[in-house]
Amino acid sequence: MTWTSTMSSGYSSLEEDSEDFFFTARTSFFKKPSGKPTDCKDVEKERELRTHLSREEIRHKIELYNSSVRDHLKMTLNPNGLYTGFIKVQLELLRPITVRGGGGGAGPAGTHPGNNNKGEEAFYLPRGAVNTLHISSSNTVRQVIEALLQKFTVADNPAKFALFKRYRREDQVYVCKLAEEEHPLFLRLVAGPNTDTLSFVLREQQTGEVMWDAFSIPELHNFLRILDKEEDDQVQILTRRYANYRQKLEEALRAVGNHG
Repeated sequence: MTWTSTMSSGYSSLEEDSEDFFFTARTSFFKKPSGKPTDCKDVEKERELRTHLSREEIRHKIELYNSSVRDHLKMTLNPNGLYTGFIKVQLELLRPITVRGGGGGAGPAGTHPGNNNKGEEAFYLPRGAVNTLHISSSNTVRQVIEALLQKFTVADNPAKFALFKRYRREDQVYVCKLAEEEHPLFLRLVAGPNTDTLSFVLREQQTGEVMWDAFSIPELHNFLRILDKEEDDQVQILTRRYANYRQKLEEALRAVGNHG
């Protein structure tokens, strides 16, 4: 199995190992996510629906699903009753993540690595990047989160992250946090392959204020370094802006004086 990724997409599997890649991009972890996640309790509903679906009904749903797929990402029903398929997960991480195996020194263009600490560095993953996972119907939300973090060699505690589903009802788009016991591939099967109907999003846990005590000392030091860099960038932007204003005012004064 191979896993490839660009700044907008990737592929990986929960069942096989592959060479790991990660990409980085800069953003501010003070930016608030758009929209407010809705409260939902779908675990019992999902479990009840899965329990009541017979093997024949699952087979029929998979056939309908595959007939609607516009790419090669189809589902397969196995002899043991489990089925495998693909889900796409969009990354919407606002804070930097700690990556294992950092070699120190300058990172790729547009990145802001922190100081190396036992082979670990802090990076921003590209917000909006999409990773495609090959999973089983038995895989839970927690396992999907752990697999995503493993593929990006993330050292952070998986409990810091949550998987959300984004779905549309009539003209409204809702975002709902999934419970760790839910099964994403079953949700994908029921909703169909159209990502406008249902899509998955990886975000930080939504707990209101940032729980700084959940981070390690090296992580907090990395945050401070990133804040210093962002502050310097903003100071330079303001300095250039006011210097430009001053230049235009001085030019206007000289023009008025020449005409006088």
